[in-house]
Amino acid sequence: MERAPDDIELEGIELDLFVEAMRRRHGYDFGRYAPASLLRRVRQLAADLGGGAISALTHRLLHEPELLPQLLEGLSVPASDMFRDPSVFRALREQVLPLLASYPQITIWQAGCAHGEEVYSLAILLEEAGLYERSQIFATDLSTRALEQAREGIYPLRSAQQWSRNYLAAGGSHSLAGYCSARYGLLKLDRRLRRNVTFAQHNLAADGVFCEAQLVLCRNVLIYFANPLQQHCLALFRDSLVRGGFLCLGLRERPDAGEAAADFAPVDANLRIYRRIGAAATVLRP
Repeated sequence: MERAPDDIELEGIELDLFVEAMRRRHGYDFGRYAPASLLRRVRQLAADLGGGAISALTHRLLHEPELLPQLLEGLSVPASDMFRDPSVFRALREQVLPLLASYPQITIWQAGCAHGEEVYSLAILLEEAGLYERSQIFATDLSTRALEQAREGIYPLRSAQQWSRNYLAAGGSHSLAGYCSARYGLLKLDRRLRRNVTFAQHNLAADGVFCEAQLVLCRNVLIYFANPLQQHCLALFRDSLVRGGFLCLGLRERPDAGEAAADFAPVDANLRIYRRIGAAATVLRP
């Protein structure tokens, strides 16, 4: 059924009030997120927590601070898979890691790490390349709930077969089963994959540079942001990378507009892997 113009206008006002309440009450500004995507997620949260009305959800976020982790999880869309888009991980294995191997220490920032699947995929790549012992992965996300699950490294067993296929397609030469154990319908990744991973909360919309890195991955996050916030994030990644460092985005994302775009050159444009070519404030040299 087509919605009346008055209903659409009213919902828009409710959404604006929700965004303002999140900013003023909790300090999280979603005003630069893509409006259509944000509206879908707020509608779902309203259905789950607000009885269907965005205004009711806004009332709860103002008066029930303990609800914040659940709100952030719903707004941040924490979803991924191990070795998602295997061709990307194969390219990282074959084209990027051999160049990173020249550094005595390797720092990687996985921004928007969701539940950690891609973090552990990176750890496996580094392990198989013989680079993990001198690598540090910083995995960040807005959602504390997503970070808690990522730290645990426990996932539904039903994902195992697809993840195993992804691993092999990404150039894996062993068996993914060697990195995990299965029990009670759950898949638990080996603790050794977490030994050089630091999980931390970070808000891409509001926080600054997280670390200096040779590789930054932020996959399938920017598509949920409006253009000004996308450009803000690209500048943030640029300022985090050493000169010659690598940026890996989702397959529907690219740094093709804005001031930061001039500082990236494609390594594989189809797979959205780029290299920083502009001058860096601080440069690590191999």
